[in-house]
Amino acid sequence: MSTPTPPPPKVAVIGAGMVGLSTAWFLQEQGVEVEVFDRDGVAAGSSWGNAGWITPGISTPLPDPAVLSYGIKAVISPASPVYVPVTGDPRLLRFLAAFTRNSTMRRWSRSMRALVPINGHALPAFDDLAAGGVSSPAHKARSFVAGYETRAETEFLLTELEHIADSGQEVGFEVLTGDEVRAAEPTFSDRIGAGIRLLGQRYVHPGEFVASLADSVRARGGTIHEGARVTGITDEAKGVRLALHQDGTRSFDSVVVATGTWLDALVRPFGVRMHVQAGRGYSFSVPIDHEPKGPVYLPTQRVACTPLGDRLRVAGMMEFRAPEAALDPRRIEAIVDATRPYVTGVDLDDRQDEWVGSRPCTSDGLPLIGATSSRRVHVAGGHGMWGMTLGPATGRLLAQSIVTGRPAPELTPFDPLR
Repeated sequence: MSTPTPPPPKVAVIGAGMVGLSTAWFLQEQGVEVEVFDRDGVAAGSSWGNAGWITPGISTPLPDPAVLSYGIKAVISPASPVYVPVTGDPRLLRFLAAFTRNSTMRRWSRSMRALVPINGHALPAFDDLAAGGVSSPAHKARSFVAGYETRAETEFLLTELEHIADSGQEVGFEVLTGDEVRAAEPTFSDRIGAGIRLLGQRYVHPGEFVASLADSVRARGGTIHEGARVTGITDEAKGVRLALHQDGTRSFDSVVVATGTWLDALVRPFGVRMHVQAGRGYSFSVPIDHEPKGPVYLPTQRVACTPLGDRLRVAGMMEFRAPEAALDPRRIEAIVDATRPYVTGVDLDDRQDEWVGSRPCTSDGLPLIGATSSRRVHVAGGHGMWGMTLGPATGRLLAQSIVTGRPAPELTPFDPLR
């Protein structure tokens, strides 16, 4: 009978976004001492300006058969909800080719079945954070409505919900008329003629929530180093050594790399070949006359709106380009133009916090979670659009795996070495 591997007493987590801080927090729950390093600061990446939806009911693989219907002319238009600028970047072209190959119903269904178990951990993991002292709330959506111009347009989401149910994931919903949509949520305009209300979902103010999570990690004895860029990892006989830009090296027993779009460089030496591509999203906030009771969704326009107190965050677009590229104002205008006809009491011209951030996307739509070729080097990333939803679940399952030395079965499909 083999002797169980003792848990690592001190773990470094690289990345202070939702996924990295959740992993640090749940490692602390297991009695592990943690230090977090981030090249910029807490929630400096895609954790800050996203829509803040906590929606395990619709957390689905990003490569979708619908993507194939866009066509070349659509995806190279800056007004398209999915935008791919003309490029000669071989790595991006390889990613797009693999992404397209995975955008079939058969592969989508396989990936959806892989996500169902971790989706089931999403809301309980948020409950654990709240019970453990994370003060920023995950609001239960009193209303979460997707609005459409016509009843026929609802068929796409209804079919997707059917496929989600066939994969073994339960999500409650109700079909609404246009009048019922506006009665439930007056933010929708008269252009909306039908809708679907999703049940049992939540939402957060993402920047505030991640900051609160960081505060809890610190209060429990963790250290967060901001402006600390890790440039390399060395696997040594008794642990790992991190090289810090202009700040020497630090030694730990294990490390978790949760750097989102910047995963590749640090983990490629440890056998991780799956490229993590920036799928950039845009957002801004605007004043509203009436605070919605929950998220306001325009699926046809691919626009997600979330109440943040007296303002509404409006988010959308999927843009495959370099994460360091500047904000493209054409993308903001495209979101405004797509949203304006379908909302009322929203001043889309009084915009603040215009933002672009890079969702970390994989070509098969599944995250990378688990050990690499080194049992001391672990990965947590590549969640695409679902990092907020699945960050705490990822942290809980990965912390359990690191401490026990036994991979959680829910993480098997997300093997970073696949």
